[in-house]
Amino acid sequence: MEGFYQRRFDASIKTMRLMGLPNIQNYPTATVTRHEEYISIIFEGRDGKQTMSVPLKYVGGDPEEAELMLLAQLREMGYEVRRETD
Repeated sequence: MEGFYQRRFDASIKTMRLMGLPNIQNYPTATVTRHEEYISIIFEGRDGKQTMSVPLKYVGGDPEEAELMLLAQLREMGYEVRRETD
């Protein structure tokens, strides 16, 4: 599964806009892992698993900051989030 993402700056708050995420009712758990060149998100639920990759070259800035921001945004959206290390 491929998603579209873009970074935007709203006042002084950095956010990443994610589109094409799986339905939270079917995939309530999101596991985020930062790799050397991308961040992977594995959505799990009653319909199995779906994976999304976000290349770090498009995120810009600090990779760890992007990973933490992504975790926070997914949690705000209602996903149960987990952070794994590569």
